[in-house]
Amino acid sequence: MGGLRVVGAGLGRTGTGSLKLALERLLGAPCYHAYELTANHLDHVPHWHEAVRGNEPDWGYIFGDYAATVDWPGGAFWRELSEAYPDALILLSKRESTDAWFRSADQTIFEFTRRTGPDQVAKWTPEMQDWYRMTLEMFATRFVPAPFEEQATKQAYERHNAEVRAEAPEHRLLEWQPGDGWEPLCERLGVPVPDEPFPHINPTETWRESMGLAPVAAPRRRLAQLLRR
Repeated sequence: MGGLRVVGAGLGRTGTGSLKLALERLLGAPCYHAYELTANHLDHVPHWHEAVRGNEPDWGYIFGDYAATVDWPGGAFWRELSEAYPDALILLSKRESTDAWFRSADQTIFEFTRRTGPDQVAKWTPEMQDWYRMTLEMFATRFVPAPFEEQATKQAYERHNAEVRAEAPEHRLLEWQPGDGWEPLCERLGVPVPDEPFPHINPTETWRESMGLAPVAAPRRRLAQLLRR
C-alpha cells in the first residue's frame, strides 16, 4: 500500500497542529490533519463516514501522497491505520495532564460544538454539513457523545490513551507531548534534528479567534470561510 510513515494516535488539542508542520519538515511530504480534511478534502468525508459506520474505506485513496496523519479523524482510527501501514510509527501525542487537555479542548472544539445549532448548520454548504454530521457521529461512536460532559470526556481521553499504550507494539509506539520538541521524533524516524525552533501554532487563543471571538487566525481561515457560506 505504501504511504504513511507515521500514524498519529493522539486526539485533537494535543499539539497536533504543530506536529503537522514538524512532520512535514522531517518527512518532506504532507501530513493529514483535520485542517486538510476541511480545507482541501471535503471529498473524503463520505469515505470517513463509511469508516465511522464500520465499513473500512480505501485508506490509500484517502492518504495518497501523505506521509503522516495526526489529529482527528485519523486518531480515532489508529488501530485500523496501524494495521494497514504495519511499518508506520504509532505516535501518541498527549498533554501534560488530563485537566490541561480538557481545558484546551473545552475552550475550543467543545465550545464550537456547543455554539453550533441546527439553524447555523443549515446555512453551511452541503459538504460542510456532511462533515459536521460525520464528526459528531465519530465522536459518539469512537470517543464520547457531544455535548462533552466533563467527567465522561476526561475518562474517554484517559481510556483512549491507555488503550493505545496497551495495544500498540512497544517497538512502534512513541509518546510525545508539545514540550518534547524535535529530538524524540527525529530519533525514532532516523532523521537529523533541524537547526530551527520547533513549530508552535494554533494555541487556544488562536482557535477561539477562528470561532468569531476575535480576528480569524490564518491556520483556520479556510474553515471559517467555509462555515460562513
